[in-house]
Amino acid sequence: MNTQSILRELVSKEIISERQASMISEYETAKPLSVHWELRFMLYVGILLFNSGLGIIIYDNIDSIGHQAIIAGIALLTAACFYYAYRKSHPYSPDEVLNSSKLQEYVLLLGCVSFLALEGYLQFQYKLFGSRYGLAVLIPTVLFFACAYRFDHRGVLSMAVTGLASWLGLTIAPLSVVSGNNLTDLKILNSAIVLGTLLSVTGWLSEKLRIKKHFSYTYIFLGGNLAALAALSGLINQPYKVVYAILSFAFCLFFVLNARRMQSHLFLLLGVIYAYITVTYLIFFRISEDVYFSLMTVYLTVSSIGVIYFLLNFKKILGTAR
Repeated sequence: MNTQSILRELVSKEIISERQASMISEYETAKPLSVHWELRFMLYVGILLFNSGLGIIIYDNIDSIGHQAIIAGIALLTAACFYYAYRKSHPYSPDEVLNSSKLQEYVLLLGCVSFLALEGYLQFQYKLFGSRYGLAVLIPTVLFFACAYRFDHRGVLSMAVTGLASWLGLTIAPLSVVSGNNLTDLKILNSAIVLGTLLSVTGWLSEKLRIKKHFSYTYIFLGGNLAALAALSGLINQPYKVVYAILSFAFCLFFVLNARRMQSHLFLLLGVIYAYITVTYLIFFRISEDVYFSLMTVYLTVSSIGVIYFLLNFKKILGTAR
């Protein structure tokens, strides 16, 4: 049902007058339409397509262009992006910096992606780092952290955190944190918990020390998600179940407390889901098959009631109810 139909129905029921309906219709017709998120999406896609197209051109014409020319071109593009970002940026501040030029954010992102392409090309063609792959990952990670804080860019910060995780042999992307990591390996599992905890603490300290406190959301989301999933994996796959259960509940509580502090529905949902999975596993992992199905029926009933209560009262839990 469109706006005009709704207005006609309201007028026919004498809820509003013809004059009020005319004013509402005029306002709806004349108000500006925001295309902010559409433009942001198009710019991000444009950067990805540009780099993809550049890679295809290089691949198809490598014999005629030459390696040195390709390297020089990518290096010039990278340097130009960083130079433009620096010229258009505001001075560093520990507080959030709102850049007047939105193009500067995307040019910086293009520069970071181009730097990765340049480094990867040098390593592939000339073995610049030899077998020291950790150094090849560490250099862009340090650069991206510096750029994220200097230019106040949360997208570059996410790239830096991902690079730090890769340096430790981990995948931290939310959609691949399970499939991309061998969390049955005790060494990788504990590394994931330690890194996730450090990132979460860094996010908490960012707010307490007021140093780019708006970065805390990125740190807590990526770090807390990694640590909580690693603790769950340890609970399921490792023998020290009490330790990993305590860690899992600790991360759940951390998510809930930060959800209340930041008024974040996502953090509250993550805390509740991780807690639910932990409790479910602890209840069922040792029971016999004789009582499994009867207990499951009761548990599902109680869980359903709990879900309904959560949906009805999540605003109270967050402290946003009025």
